[in-house]
Amino acid sequence: MHILQSIILGIVEGVTEFLPISSTGHMVLAGHVLGITEDDFVKSFEIIIQLGAILAVVLLYWKKILLNSKIFLRLCMAFVPTAVIGLVFYKMVKTYLLGNVLVVLWSLLLGGIFLIAFEWKRKGKTATTHELEHISYKQAFIIGIFQSIAIIPGVSRSAATIVGGLFLGISREVIVEFSFMLAIPTMIAATGLDLIKSGHSFSGNQYELLSIGFVTAFISAVFAIKFLLNYVKKHTFTSFGIYRICLALIFFFVV
Repeated sequence: MHILQSIILGIVEGVTEFLPISSTGHMVLAGHVLGITEDDFVKSFEIIIQLGAILAVVLLYWKKILLNSKIFLRLCMAFVPTAVIGLVFYKMVKTYLLGNVLVVLWSLLLGGIFLIAFEWKRKGKTATTHELEHISYKQAFIIGIFQSIAIIPGVSRSAATIVGGLFLGISREVIVEFSFMLAIPTMIAATGLDLIKSGHSFSGNQYELLSIGFVTAFISAVFAIKFLLNYVKKHTFTSFGIYRICLALIFFFVV
């Protein structure tokens, strides 16, 4: 990997991290198009630079998280199942699933079909939870379980948490914000675990590439967050489902 490739992957990560289209899946596909070999460093790169995108959430929501104990405790509850499942399956995911283009394409395709079907079935239903503070601990825990499904590359962490929240009757705007915030402990833990496992083997040049990807992911994520917050006020996620299906089919039959 060289600097330009790290910049491109950083932009891809920042733009897609909070959209229900899978940032990891897009980085894997972008790496494939760019001819980047999926070695251990690249797999770590794809995990670690997500923290750059998460920093954008910290910048925008730190007051709401730290100064509101109700929100903070609900985020902790949602993080529990993700932490347990992620720790148990970390080695398997990084060894066999991360970087697997076929797994990503099937996840994008099936996830896109599911998003469209879910929005169609949910049409006309009204939410019962309209404030972050009103999310129950049970709802938060279930959302964490939904998020855990995203250990499969291509599923999308944001899609899993948002669908879980909508299924539980949480309003679209509230679950999108909760998904943003839940990304903070999730990606800090994922990055920390990967650095503990692999950080000692990185060279100085590789740390430079990580830094560049981190910064570009942060900058592009700020714009992506603002876009999604405005988008969900008037639209469903059906268009993202269609996009996922089209992208998967293009890679299946063209790339």
